[in-house]
Amino acid sequence: MTISNSGDTGRVVLLRHGETEWATTGRHTGTTDVPLTAVGEQQAVAVGELIVELELRDPLVLSSPRTRAQRTAQLAGLTVDREWDALSEVDYGDYEGLTSPEIHATVPHWTVWTHPCPHGESIDDFGSRADLVLSVVLPVLVDRDVVLVGHGHFSRALLTRWLELPVAEGKRFAMAPAAYSVLGFDHSYRQLVVHNINPSVRTGKKR
Repeated sequence: MTISNSGDTGRVVLLRHGETEWATTGRHTGTTDVPLTAVGEQQAVAVGELIVELELRDPLVLSSPRTRAQRTAQLAGLTVDREWDALSEVDYGDYEGLTSPEIHATVPHWTVWTHPCPHGESIDDFGSRADLVLSVVLPVLVDRDVVLVGHGHFSRALLTRWLELPVAEGKRFAMAPAAYSVLGFDHSYRQLVVHNINPSVRTGKKR
């Protein structure tokens, strides 16, 4: 499967890191540096094989500084050109390491898209970060593709801002471990080319 781009403008590939122990238990993982599980490492290798099919053009690879993102890039066969704090996951503040049910015990219906994270980032904070990242990426796309290796929630924020939607609309997009999405253009309009592609989807296995 070769995914082509419309015209000569580059594409942005959003790649989420593979599985971690915290992710499997639903714990919000922002600043904590947790490693990939053995399954996460296998996922990273497998998604790298899928990314080859994109036939990326001289890709600029930017990564979150977290180990789980760096390791995913390495196992996927990507050479990271720059570690960038701006690609870090949302700072969950007091909710770091907690699951949604644990948070709901005191703040019913909480989500990162609808409620604040005490002593962490607000949706405006990480939305502004997403805008900053895209402002740096856009000029690069004249000559090459860009791969952004990072995290679930922040990748979804990048996706919504690329589509010029409010950041809160990130709630409508899934992002599985070791999944990628491709952002591109069609007649100068920003578009979502493919979304949430991962080895499990390609093989038909249920997550």
